[in-house]
Amino acid sequence: MTIPPTPVSLRVKPGPNRLAVTGIGNAMLDIITQDSNEVYRQLGLVKAAMTLLEVDQLQTFYNAMGPTLQMSGGSVANSIAGVAALGGTCGYIGKVADDEFGERFTHDLRSMGVELDLAIAQSHEGATGRCHVFITDDAQRTMATYLGASNQLHVNDIKEDLISRSEITYVEGYLFDLPPAKEAIRKVVNFAHEHDSMVALSLSDMFCVDRHRRDFLDLVTSDVDVLLSNESEIKALFEVDTLERAFLALEELGVLAVVTRGPRGADVATFSGVVSVPAHEVEHVLDQNGAGDMFASGFLYGLALGADPVESAELGSLCAGEIITHLGARPESDLEELAINAGLL
Repeated sequence: MTIPPTPVSLRVKPGPNRLAVTGIGNAMLDIITQDSNEVYRQLGLVKAAMTLLEVDQLQTFYNAMGPTLQMSGGSVANSIAGVAALGGTCGYIGKVADDEFGERFTHDLRSMGVELDLAIAQSHEGATGRCHVFITDDAQRTMATYLGASNQLHVNDIKEDLISRSEITYVEGYLFDLPPAKEAIRKVVNFAHEHDSMVALSLSDMFCVDRHRRDFLDLVTSDVDVLLSNESEIKALFEVDTLERAFLALEELGVLAVVTRGPRGADVATFSGVVSVPAHEVEHVLDQNGAGDMFASGFLYGLALGADPVESAELGSLCAGEIITHLGARPESDLEELAINAGLL
């Protein structure tokens, strides 16, 4: 069923020294260019897909780009920046190298008021991760990603402080791609449970789900309170061909989930059924980069404030609608003011 928007009735900021959301993920610097000449083709990239790079390819790809917009990135880092833009207190855990890209990543998030706990990579763990994003005129994004230090997060890099003070701890599924990170995630989840922090998991990518289905299912079954995914990811998780069958599987697990569906909005699978929340209407879509990440910002922040899941999804829809109207994964409007004016904060 579809219901009309309902204003969030509770606007309760977390108490002193508390954080609404702390995220843990791949710390990447996004390097974004408007690619009207389709340079990505000359570089051998597949349109609208993500290709992994080795360190010796970085300079070639960077030099091929036109004017760039550079900012802290990675899916969960984008979401944490969105929480900060909504006026929320938040933290971020990740790993960067001691280089200029790591400095830019750190400065960008810290300037937004995000509390950081960033491990510094050793020389053999690579340079700071970065994602070269080519935005074509049809608003599609083609990515060339170097994981580097971001994908070298070890259990010893995880500290308790930010998690212990957070209403919600948000875990990025991409972290499962490196075995040492799995142990780190287990430590994160244990800290969260010890301190009554809700655990939220992003499935990140359909191919990531295919690679780590058993790990994800184990985590969702026993440790996850909130699951965030898109339609293809949730169907891949349960190996089903319809969204309805995926919702039946979620109902059996008893986990709160939200499934984003692009222009069709989002479906919230609650304990009492599935509720559809429409997408926020916009005049023109320029760049879809970060739409799902920004939806997660609003959804998780709403939950942290005490809003119900449907109200939280409405806030997420507003955030996603703002981000797709311009280049880059950072709000250009005052996101908190937009939400207040819409009756969502």
